[in-house]
Amino acid sequence: MKLVDPIIAFQSEIQQIRRDLHAHPELCYEEQRTSDVVADKLTQWGIPVIRGLGVTGVVGIIKNGTSERSIGLRADMDALPMQEINTFDHASRHPGKMHACGHDGHTAMLLGAAKHLAEHRNFDGTVYLVFQPAEEGGAGAKRMIEDGLFEQCPMDAIYGMHNWPGIPAGHMSVVEGPMMASSNEFYLTIKGKGAHAAQPHKGIDPVMVAVQIAQSWQTIISRQKSPLDTAVLSITQIHAGSATNVIPDDAKMVGTVRTFTWPVLDLIEQRMEEIARHTAAAFGAEAEFRFRRNYPPLVNHPAETRFAVEVMKEVLGAERVDDQVEPTMGAEDFAYFLQAKPGCYMFIGNGEGDHRDGGHGLGPCVLHNGSYDFNDNLLPIGSSFWVRMVEKSLPLAG
Repeated sequence: MKLVDPIIAFQSEIQQIRRDLHAHPELCYEEQRTSDVVADKLTQWGIPVIRGLGVTGVVGIIKNGTSERSIGLRADMDALPMQEINTFDHASRHPGKMHACGHDGHTAMLLGAAKHLAEHRNFDGTVYLVFQPAEEGGAGAKRMIEDGLFEQCPMDAIYGMHNWPGIPAGHMSVVEGPMMASSNEFYLTIKGKGAHAAQPHKGIDPVMVAVQIAQSWQTIISRQKSPLDTAVLSITQIHAGSATNVIPDDAKMVGTVRTFTWPVLDLIEQRMEEIARHTAAAFGAEAEFRFRRNYPPLVNHPAETRFAVEVMKEVLGAERVDDQVEPTMGAEDFAYFLQAKPGCYMFIGNGEGDHRDGGHGLGPCVLHNGSYDFNDNLLPIGSSFWVRMVEKSLPLAG
């Protein structure tokens, strides 16, 4: 690998920042301490800062030369509302809050790149360092856009990166086009008529209606959309009843739908509501259906993806780059940035968990698990990648 030597030299400093952030996790739109740390470091390194975009967002701006070209690099900052079971020294000090998705590492990698770029300025143009809040369900990217991110920071393209357990450390992966799915929620209430369980004919059983709807919904995936279009419809909760001898008045089902395209999502939402209403009516019940679209599909732009792959190969070596990674049905609000600007989102391998210090939990080192920890060996890799992205995108004249 061709890493940036000065970045390797201050890896321990960036690691201390990463572990400090891990020990002090903050949830979406509550990242006040985190944004203070980020803004203080950027200011210390002579980088002008914009604060308040997306409530707690921070944007650092590094200019050099006379070119009007610009690039945006994004890191997310928020943690998850879950309990950490690790006991090493940098484990979360806040019960019920944990950096279980590696956003502490993402922030640290971008800070490492910021420090080097500010000190060496081997580029011609403007770099926007976007430290985004509220990726975990809060649509912080959308909020930053609504607050004027791209008006105040008119970048030509924007890039993001996420650590990925299971991909070897020192490797990176990406794919052109759809890479992550849309995230959507549904809520269904079946209103029946309660009765004694020994006299079902005197009521309208919402449980059986819910069962019929649940089975029929799966035919949307298997029989009503094209087999070539990927989609997931998962019912994750069913709630009904309170006693063994009572048919309840209502039953509820909730869950998620994931797709890579809008037409498939439109079809699924429409058919879910039609099946729910008509099935309920056939049993004499009523259906209240609500569908909420959260994050859109994340679709990488062709030219920017090819450019990112070039830089990956330059930094890591071609044998450590996968430019045809299998898309995931997980979701990511970087998708909003890609709807507004050209860009690309990539995975950087986090390994299998062998990097964890003593005192880690017994669970796997996977995202959203109480035993997870970011691999600090990635810090110089990710920071070096960001630096080379800038230098290759904004080359000095001559």
